[in-house]
Amino acid sequence: MIHPLIDNQWISFDWSSLGQNFWPVTFDGLTFGAIYALVALGYTLVYGVLNLINFAHSEVFISGAYACVFTLSALGFGPSPLQMPVIELIGCLVASCVAAMVASAVVAFLLERLAYKPLRSRNASRLAFLITAIGASFAIQYLIYLWRGASAEESVTMFIPQPVFTVFGATVDSQQILIVVAAVVMMVLTDQFVRRTRLGRGVRAVAQDPDTATLMGVDRERIIVTTFVIGGLLAGAASLFYVMKVPSGVIYNGGFILGIKAFTAAVLGGIGNIRGALVGGLLLGLIGNYGQILLGNSQWTDVVSFVVLVLILMVRPTGLLGSDLGKVRA
Repeated sequence: MIHPLIDNQWISFDWSSLGQNFWPVTFDGLTFGAIYALVALGYTLVYGVLNLINFAHSEVFISGAYACVFTLSALGFGPSPLQMPVIELIGCLVASCVAAMVASAVVAFLLERLAYKPLRSRNASRLAFLITAIGASFAIQYLIYLWRGASAEESVTMFIPQPVFTVFGATVDSQQILIVVAAVVMMVLTDQFVRRTRLGRGVRAVAQDPDTATLMGVDRERIIVTTFVIGGLLAGAASLFYVMKVPSGVIYNGGFILGIKAFTAAVLGGIGNIRGALVGGLLLGLIGNYGQILLGNSQWTDVVSFVVLVLILMVRPTGLLGSDLGKVRA
């Protein structure tokens, strides 16, 4: 089946290629989807509490990626992986993960205090918050540009993925397992934190009715700061997995497209729904990879993802799971 495209180009749907590479593409899609899901959770938490689309969250993510690269470079990593014992390698990965999470959490905290808190104190409109979020995103991007320049960071390779097992002839490697399992564990822990802890109940209360929650003794400002910091921590962890998967992908505007995809994943799963962020991220990773193979061009990955988003919103505007953070029950 062939359709015309502008500039005398043609789109061909290569079903045979998709069939031949279905399982490798699926596992790779789940890996990218796990990264999208972690970043999407930041959008979901902030939207659930403030009804704000924090478009600067992509820069929170890329700040963590820079911290991860700097830490690994300081530990001696470069374009080629270091030969070291497994325990030492794990220690280096943990150190870089902690650095990335702290950096992203600090940027998220400063963003909330400097950009959004003044607007809340003035009872600004939602449009003002949205414009500020977009402006903050570009401001952070170009601060990084002025600091680091336009070129990508030196490539950092953490380790060479090793095959672990095969499924229907497709090899699943150690990198894919690490990223997917770690991301799912973090998502589950976040979900349980919101559902079962006292602070989590405060998050749900503010998401459901901030005025009543304040009257009942919930510190709204503390909850808002906590929400931004948790989103930053998860974005920092996602940045480690991103650098692991795309060693040379850290650049001043490198978080923009990934942030848009993560936002798409949040909307796809049901923005404001923690489990929806996980479902939406994994689905988006699969859809993007399937589209790339089917169309035979990696540049169409983003187009396919957004087309699917539009279709989902036309059929189910609330997303696949649809409930918001304030309706979560323990």
